Amino acid sequence: MRSTPMIYCRRSVEILDAKTKDKLCFLDKVRTYTISFHHDPQWYPARQSIRLDPKGKSLKDEDVLQHLPVGTTATFYFRDLGAQISWVTVFLTEYTGPLVIYLMFYFRVPFIYAPKYDFTTSKHWVVHLACMCHSFHYVKRLLETLFVHRFSHGTMPLRNIFKNCTYYWGFAAWMAYYINHPLYTPPIYGEQQIRLALIVFLFCQIGNFSIHVALRNLRPPGSKTRKIPYPTKNPFTWIFLLVSCPNYTYELGSWLGFTLMTQCLPVAFFTLVGFIQMTVWAKGKHRSYLKEFRDYPPLRSPILPFVL
Repeated sequence: MRSTPMIYCRRSVEILDAKTKDKLCFLDKVRTYTISFHHDPQWYPARQSIRLDPKGKSLKDEDVLQHLPVGTTATFYFRDLGAQISWVTVFLTEYTGPLVIYLMFYFRVPFIYAPKYDFTTSKHWVVHLACMCHSFHYVKRLLETLFVHRFSHGTMPLRNIFKNCTYYWGFAAWMAYYINHPLYTPPIYGEQQIRLALIVFLFCQIGNFSIHVALRNLRPPGSKTRKIPYPTKNPFTWIFLLVSCPNYTYELGSWLGFTLMTQCLPVAFFTLVGFIQMTVWAKGKHRSYLKEFRDYPPLRSPILPFVL
């Protein structure tokens, strides 16, 4: 659950609705107070946002009144973030869907292809390899969600789960339909292309996992400590010398490998869309690092060394 900012020292505090500017609460001579509307069960702490500006960013839980740019009477704006859901639940839902959906196409359950192909298997070994790689990727993600990731925010808006699931589940169905189709043909360069793609895929999967572990070790359990990530003894983390978000770099490499392995247009499109989205996230994270840490390594790029 997300707590709300603590207010210290004796000052007057007024809380306004961020949308209507209506006064919701006024507190005189505040010494220690937690801004939270517990009298309304609808506004549980995780869905509350307290801001200095109606359209500004939410204050952090650890922000202190006397350190904020406010006068004797501090004005804060309250915004309802809407129904919330835990990040763990979101990720488990997002990643379970593609795993199950892909396997439905792989086993050719009825009503997907022609009836004569129900519960048949492909004659091409690359199709079976692709299923193993796709399943491995999402099983890995599920296990990382449960045992590796530490989230700085406990929840996210409930509405986002529908958008995210549409993206992951929809692409999984589109890719699986063509890769497991009875008329699917293997890559043009045959076994050499498939083996090279498998090496790229596995290398990047290991690299991605290594980065997630390294990032996890930066944050002690139960804390929101932020530190500059640096390479460790694990060679897969040495890419931190050049990239701010190597987890995205390795993720991109994994899907490039899967694209090369399957030589399937929907996979290539999924890789492109994912690359665009991960670039946006990486640039945002890179800017945050530069803003927060004055000694941040200047040679690093957001996602691709020396390029992007």
